[in-house]
Formats: sequence, structure tokens, C-alpha cells
Amino acid sequence: MKSILVPTDFSKQAESALKVAAQIAKKNNAKIYLLHILELPMHLTDLMSSGAPAPAPEAVFFMKQTHKKFEEVLEQDYLKDIEVIETVSFEDVMHGIIESSTKNNADIIIMGSHGSTGFEELFIGSNAEKIVRTSKIPVLVIKEDCEIFEVKDFVYATNFDDEDKPSLLAANEFANSIRAKLHLVWINTANGFKTTYETEEKMNKMISGLGINNYTLNIYNDITVEKGILNFADSIKAGMIGISTHGRKGISHFINGSLGEDVVNHAKRPVLTFKI
Repeated sequence: MKSILVPTDFSKQAESALKVAAQIAKKNNAKIYLLHILELPMHLTDLMSSGAPAPAPEAVFFMKQTHKKFEEVLEQDYLKDIEVIETVSFEDVMHGIIESSTKNNADIIIMGSHGSTGFEELFIGSNAEKIVRTSKIPVLVIKEDCEIFEVKDFVYATNFDDEDKPSLLAANEFANSIRAKLHLVWINTANGFKTTYETEEKMNKMISGLGINNYTLNIYNDITVEKGILNFADSIKAGMIGISTHGRKGISHFINGSLGEDVVNHAKRPVLTFKI
């Protein structure tokens, strides 16, 4: 992991994500791209994107204010000895983050979120949820302040199908990068019930030959997969949760939903998602 993208609106949640990114960057000698989405009025956005030699005074004002906020952030002690590159985008939040992650060859996006529930979750969703749905690289969502991001136990929920192998390997790589133990879990529900024998057989078949060493295999029974993931993480006091997502869009997302997005919204722990 050499490049970390951290979107910021200079809020408390964004600062929490930056603190986590700083600690991960130090462990991996990585650099941080600190991205702010500058949401200007449409006529100013068009002017800035056109490359006009003399931007409107309002645009210059907003740029100076943003640069001042960047300077305040970069003075924080937790960023000492880390290469932090400030960058600004004039696109909407989702497209700005995705484009910046591609442009800067980011290995991971780390962002803060307060989540969303009820009516907002159904029809609007959080920015984190939208990024989880569209990002091709892992997204780590931070909910609470993390002065010390010390994860000893990392829960990764999987159905142990072949399509999840790349995500599982990526989760193992991340676990190694933060020196955490990986706890692989199958959530058994009434609707998708499997016997212990056939589940363990499927688990061992998938894990063999992948070169994963520091891990445990677990079967956890619950009412739903989402509740099972959250409750299992609680039961072992895990530091974070990992899950893969198909990133459904449009009517498919409305009808079927997304387990990854639901876990991101409802978990109190940091959640790391991987796109299948």
C-alpha cells in the first residue's frame, strides 16, 4: 500500500478518517492524497474547468479559503513525517472521489461517515455508501474518532465462493499491513442454512493454497447475514469488519439492496469494503 486517498470536507468525521490514514501511512511508508470537493455555483464551476486565465473573484476567494483550511490540517502533529498532497476537485462528490482515486493510483480510499438511516438511507444514502457502491478499489469507512487505530482482530465475512477469492486475498493483505489477525466468518441463516460439515468443507476448500496464515474460520448463526456480521464482530470485540460488495445500481439496488452498504451504514466499527 503506497497511496491513500482521503476525501475531506474538514468535518470531525473527515478528521477521524485522516487520523486513521496517517497511522496506516506510517506503517506502510505511504503517501496521502487529501482531497476536497469544492462545490461552487454552476457558472463558477464552468469557468474554472474552462481554464480561463482570470478566474472570477468569487472562485479565487473559495480557493484561498480551501487552501487556508488545508494549511491548518497539515499543521497537525499526527501528519508529521508523512507526505500529504492536497488536491481540489470541482466535480460532484462521488465522481470527484472516484476520478481522483484513479488519477492518483490510490490503493485505498479512507473516508469518514456518520451513516444514514430510515428515509434518508432508502432514498438518499450517505456519500460513503455511494463510494462503496462505485469504487473499484477498497474503501475504508470510519465512523468514530480513532486517536489510536490499533486493530488486533479483523472480521471478514464471506460466502467462501470462488468469486470472493480476490477480495479475500486483498483483505488478508490489508490485515498484514496493519498487523491484525483475520477472522473469516460464514453467517448461517434459516433462509440459507447449511450444515456445519458442508460449510467447513467449503471453507477449507477455498482457503487451501491461498497462502493465508494468520486466520481463524468461524460459523455464526443469526436471523440475517447483516445482524450476524455485526453480532459476531461484537462477540470477539473485533477492531474492524471487512466485506465484499457487488455494487448494485439503479432498480437492482432498490429491490435487492446491498449487504456491504447496509453494514457500512449500521456498523459502529470501521468497515472495509472490496468490489467484486
